[in-house]
Amino acid sequence: MVIKFDTRYPSIDDLRSRAQKKIPKFAFEYLDGGCNEDVNLIRNTSELRDVQLKPNYLKAHNGSSLKTKLFGIEYDAPFGIAPVGLQGLMWPNSPEILAKAAFEHNIPFILSTVTTTSIERASKLTEGKAWFQLYHPTENRLRDDIINRAASAECPVLVILCDVPTFGFRPRDIRNGLAMPPKLSLKNIFQVFGRPHWAMETLKHGQPNFETLKPYMPKGLDLKQLGKFMDQTFSGRLNEEKIKPIRDMWKGKLVLKGVASEYDTEEAIRLGIDGVIVSNHGGRQLDAGQSTIKPLATIAEKYGDQIEVMMDSGIRSGPDIARAMANGAKFTFMGRSFMYGVSALGKKGGNHTISLLKTELQQVMEQLCCENTKDFPTHLIK
Repeated sequence: MVIKFDTRYPSIDDLRSRAQKKIPKFAFEYLDGGCNEDVNLIRNTSELRDVQLKPNYLKAHNGSSLKTKLFGIEYDAPFGIAPVGLQGLMWPNSPEILAKAAFEHNIPFILSTVTTTSIERASKLTEGKAWFQLYHPTENRLRDDIINRAASAECPVLVILCDVPTFGFRPRDIRNGLAMPPKLSLKNIFQVFGRPHWAMETLKHGQPNFETLKPYMPKGLDLKQLGKFMDQTFSGRLNEEKIKPIRDMWKGKLVLKGVASEYDTEEAIRLGIDGVIVSNHGGRQLDAGQSTIKPLATIAEKYGDQIEVMMDSGIRSGPDIARAMANGAKFTFMGRSFMYGVSALGKKGGNHTISLLKTELQQVMEQLCCENTKDFPTHLIK
């Protein structure tokens, strides 16, 4: 096995530890934290790791391939980069670093509406292969314009969110002034002084902004006005009335992210959606909810032949990807893992993290005697 990553950081936990030392505390806590008491954040990974897989050591084996087809496109691995807001706050230029790495490794990159590079820039970096995640605007005019921009940028997949009817209650972000409206306190300024590399990179690339939303924002907004603008511009609760016009407009594949119940999956199928991502927003929305692995198994078994079933939230390693796929996920996504990588290693972080996950997953497949990613469910110990 050829190791292509930095051997000083051979796990996502190593990258997380390095990231914590490289970026200001307020930025790390925004990335690392869940909501309320972090119960569901912790449960996501711990319950996923209760899944056990069965190896077949004496079976004939012709080698294992990570290649996975999704929506008619063959990707080089069954995982992609999930959308993350405010990426440039955690590490300057990070969405561009990750978009380039995803393109080079032929895996999907999903751009968030509220991250710090634009639809057009992400599309250019990925030659039209970046997916786009839409936060639902309150005005139809704004919704239509953003969707038309994604179509003009040749995004193959549009992702719409159903798990943000309200913003999650995140105590650390509130203490750090990263709730809306955000504020830069004296405490945060001292934290910046303690991270000179981060500060110099931020100075070099400029203050992060919501680049996709720039054309719609009044000039000269202060931070308090920015918070009010965001509250007035987006309405997170989805329903049939909001989804149907999007389905009519969008000619590419449409994915519903944040699904955690059979009811929502059935509604997605009825409304003509092409795929669902079983997700709880990385444990950042509903602390009293289930871990993602619990509804995934039921949804994949019941609806996997009618709609593409994917999963994110709680995945931190190659074995975790295997566990999710053994429970029926066609594809997986990770957000924090890649942001730990970029925050730890800067412009090398995207390639490092993808290479690490590929290496780990390849080892699991060879160990199990699993030749193709679609065969993972045959190794699940129920």
